[in-house]
Order: sequence, then structure tokens, then C-alpha cells
Amino acid sequence: MEPADSLQAKGGVARVVGPDQGTSWWQPVPANGFAEVRIGPHNVPGIGFSSGVQHVAPGGYVREHLHPQQEELLFFFEGEGIAVIDGVEHPLTPGTTVYVGPHRRHQFINTGTGELKFFWFLMPGGLEDFFQQIGRPRTPGEPAPAPFPRPDDVLEIEQRTVFQHWQATPDPKP
Repeated sequence: MEPADSLQAKGGVARVVGPDQGTSWWQPVPANGFAEVRIGPHNVPGIGFSSGVQHVAPGGYVREHLHPQQEELLFFFEGEGIAVIDGVEHPLTPGTTVYVGPHRRHQFINTGTGELKFFWFLMPGGLEDFFQQIGRPRTPGEPAPAPFPRPDDVLEIEQRTVFQHWQATPDPKP
């Protein structure tokens, strides 16, 4: 077997991405933590999805949002939290899987004392563009930066990438 991270065969490509080998960005408040894109158009040209892992800091959360055409699959593998889907709360513990179809409002809140970690898969992709545009480049092993604000044009970034605007409910924290 070829030791390289990209294996090409007749008519197909395979890619293996190890821990901390994805493209990674520190995330602003309220999520804090970081997002790492493992597979996407940046390393497998022409694919129709993106996937990666996200670490949400204790007390942090992914703001309520929805995607106009994307389907999202998430697998939570560390930490504790709550998924709020269309206003209904669902507990998040290691081993929980969540599917969210287009136009479904959802958010993820870290209620634990450690990081809330999950694998995400978005089809069609584009979440990687959002993370890059709102975040700061991350190098594995470096200390987390102090919490930093979202860009002033975050709503425009959301609309250019994979989000749809609607009247959001207030964030659970000030």
C-alpha cells in the first residue's frame, strides 16, 4: 500500500487525513475553540461536500443558524452539550449523531466543563469558506488566543457561504 496521504486508482481518488493535518482556524466568540477542515475541495478537487471537526470551548456555542440547501450530519465524540433544533432541546453526549436538513434552525451549546468536540459533514460543502473568512489561522499545538470578536461583516460572510438569514432567536448568552 502506498504510504502517501493521497492514493489514486483507476478513476478514483482516496485521501487519508490524520489528526491535526487538516486546514484549521480559531473561531471567534461565541464558539471560541477551533474548526479543522479535513476533507473538502481544497484537498479533493471536485467533491460535493466538506467535512471536519470542531472544538467548542467550555461555555461556548455555535450560534443558531440554518442552511438553505445543505444537509448536515454531525457526530459528537467528546464533551456534553445541547442541540437546539427548531427550538427543541436534545442532549449531546459522546456517541450522539445529529442530522439536520435544509431550512432547519439549529445550534449547539457546550454545557460541560471541557471542550465539546464533533465531526461534521456538509453536503453540498462550503462551510470551510465560512470558517476561513471569520476565523484566524491555527497551527496545531499553539495555545488558544484570547476570545476575539466576529468580523463586522459576519452577516455578509454567512450569506456568501452556506447560511440563510431569518429572524434569529436571541443568543443564550449576552
